[in-house]
Amino acid sequence: MRRSRDWLDQAIRDLDHARASIELGHFEWSCFAAQQAAEKAAKAVFEDMGAVAWGHSAADLLQELSQHHTVTSELMDGAYELDKAYIPARYPNAHPSGSPRQRFTREEATRLVRHAHGIVDFCADLLSPAE
Repeated sequence: MRRSRDWLDQAIRDLDHARASIELGHFEWSCFAAQQAAEKAAKAVFEDMGAVAWGHSAADLLQELSQHHTVTSELMDGAYELDKAYIPARYPNAHPSGSPRQRFTREEATRLVRHAHGIVDFCADLLSPAE
């Protein structure tokens, strides 16, 4: 059973969560949710192709997708930036001092949500038409 639409649905939900977290001032969670949205959107494409995608790096997943589809440097750059939030947005010991909530900014969260939005849209366009 193909679950690509489920992966995309969750990616969109994660992107919604990232946007809502900005409004709450939870910038670290916004950054993490944005990264998750990009990762899950890319996994939706692999699922649609009948392939299995492992790992949590949006950039690695897009790099692999570039073997089959044209991935722009703008999308790749965004994915690299999103991946930098994967661990530091959640764990205090990823920083020399302070908690993640003290280390992420509105500007950064807004930028990462924009990157994730581009990746989600790109991946959604690659999926087979809904049945």
